[in-house]
Amino acid sequence: MDLDLPDLVTQAVPTPIRRAGERALEKLFKVAKRFPILRNRIEAEYEKVLDDMRTSMRPYRDEVPRHVKLPSEGRSRESLLEEMRTLKAKEDDRWADGFVSGAVYHGDAEHTAFLDQVYALNSQTNPLHADLWPRVAKYEGEIVAMTAQMLSADKVTRASDEVCGTVTSGGTESIMLAIKTYRDQAQADRGVTSPNLVMPITAHAAFDKACESFRIKPIKIPVGEDTRAVIAEARKAVGRNTIAVVGSAPAFPHGCIDPIAELSEIAYDRGVGFHTDACLGGFVLPFAERLGYSVPPFDFRLRGVTSMSADTHKYGYAAKGTSVVLYRSKELRRHQFFRATDWPGGLYASPTFAGSRSGALSAACWASMVSMGEAGYTESTRQILETADAIKHGIRQIRGLKILGDPLWVVAFASDEVDIYRVLDLMGHRRWNLNGLHKPASVHLCVTLRHTQPGVAKRFLADLAESVEDARRQPKDKGGMAPVYGLANKMPVRTAVGDILAAYLDVLYEA
Repeated sequence: MDLDLPDLVTQAVPTPIRRAGERALEKLFKVAKRFPILRNRIEAEYEKVLDDMRTSMRPYRDEVPRHVKLPSEGRSRESLLEEMRTLKAKEDDRWADGFVSGAVYHGDAEHTAFLDQVYALNSQTNPLHADLWPRVAKYEGEIVAMTAQMLSADKVTRASDEVCGTVTSGGTESIMLAIKTYRDQAQADRGVTSPNLVMPITAHAAFDKACESFRIKPIKIPVGEDTRAVIAEARKAVGRNTIAVVGSAPAFPHGCIDPIAELSEIAYDRGVGFHTDACLGGFVLPFAERLGYSVPPFDFRLRGVTSMSADTHKYGYAAKGTSVVLYRSKELRRHQFFRATDWPGGLYASPTFAGSRSGALSAACWASMVSMGEAGYTESTRQILETADAIKHGIRQIRGLKILGDPLWVVAFASDEVDIYRVLDLMGHRRWNLNGLHKPASVHLCVTLRHTQPGVAKRFLADLAESVEDARRQPKDKGGMAPVYGLANKMPVRTAVGDILAAYLDVLYEA
């Protein structure tokens, strides 16, 4: 697959114009799509990408029935269950055997079976109707309280501090709720009508999603060679329209913790909020610190930290679909709530974006946390960090690879000698599902309990070493994701990359 969309736009454009910069190329690309010849060539290239996507995302198209309309007669429950068992069996081995970065964070059969039982017991519950299912309110209140204590809620000092929060559907909702809360607080308390959010370029894309959704201007600050936010740039970026500053613990791309203490102090001095995104690290870092690892302060011990997000469905080992957003005070949290006092349907209030939700997911989250306990989380963290240490040591022995920053367990690596995206493809041929990263071009492995199984780390390092050597011997190949990642990393025309992503989302919903 030969993807060279920049050439499709610029091949007939004079050199001086091509040098005008990325914005000019964006405009040229949009104009080019209006002309039939260029538009047809661009669409043809898109179709090549889409064909690969359809093949990878619809592998069962010819194996099981397709339903594009309701069947005239319903199928038997047993036949549907059998079909689902068949598809499940085709997908389980890869993640169960530890070939996947992140995605499944626990995966032990007994733990999963336990959560399935909890879910079944609570499948009809809905937190929106706390009068019918008060047990779900108990579960959610205790989830928030346990998470808050884990993140140093007992160490706050101001009389007005009372760390509180809500259960959400995942890290993206936790982040979006926090940013919506800061927007509304800034407008109510300071009259801010043109809000901006200061964040490192490595902050999770959910912050961009929040900015786009709530009409907030994102102000991106760079990271240094250590992949951590540059403090001086943050200090310059905060202004009178800033609603909050963001730091990650750790950042998803490279697994390194931003200088939360320094960044949150800047926010505190300027009188704005600070959000620690601990979606990935909230259930690891407190126990890593207990185990003696060097963990810089990142939680409510810091006076400038006014909110945090922590994903229970990652290293909290709950079922997918829960997270926690925490605030330093109830006064701040109230800006998150939605209330309707004059609706003909009655009084209505909801704490998060959703109205009706699955109480079963909250029950499974509570059960996971209580069954794990501090000892369970400490032991799982020990296994993960020891495995990550072995993997980091092994990567450093592979000629041509370098680790970015100084991560604990999310290990990003790059290369100045081989095409790292070609290595990514070759690891895919060996069944590994890793994360491709941009700026710089790199790949990461997010270590989970699946990787702590005997032999998994050793197999990963052996396959990685072979993939690097194969990439050295045969740097180019047809197909795979290497051309797509390479295109997205180098292409100045971001509209084209966005079009490819939109096409990918279209394909997801094809029947």
